[in-house]
Amino acid sequence: MNRLFIELYLDEDVNVLVADLIRARGFSITTVRDEEMLQKTDPEQLSYCVNQKKTLVTHNRADFEKLVQEYFKLNQTHYGVIIAVRHPPQEIARRLLKIVNHLTADEMRNQVRYI
Repeated sequence: MNRLFIELYLDEDVNVLVADLIRARGFSITTVRDEEMLQKTDPEQLSYCVNQKKTLVTHNRADFEKLVQEYFKLNQTHYGVIIAVRHPPQEIARRLLKIVNHLTADEMRNQVRYI
């Protein structure tokens, strides 16, 4: 089934203000707090995103690059990982909006993007 809109999921280290800013533009976004996933491991976070068909947003480049490589080696599907450099929440939201406005959920599948 084709999926048009990317649904974002912010891990613990991304400021929750980013979610408010994205939601205000009408896009679907949740946080670890919203989903009661606080203090879960990185593999658990990515697995949750896979089960929910969400794109994970993180600042944790090293760990999630390794996880994505494991998924690739095992030929497993994920719904995208966006690795954000630490910037003010407004800047991260601006960069995320470029992605959700220009890519479909299907185009984000198995992709890693850096913002």
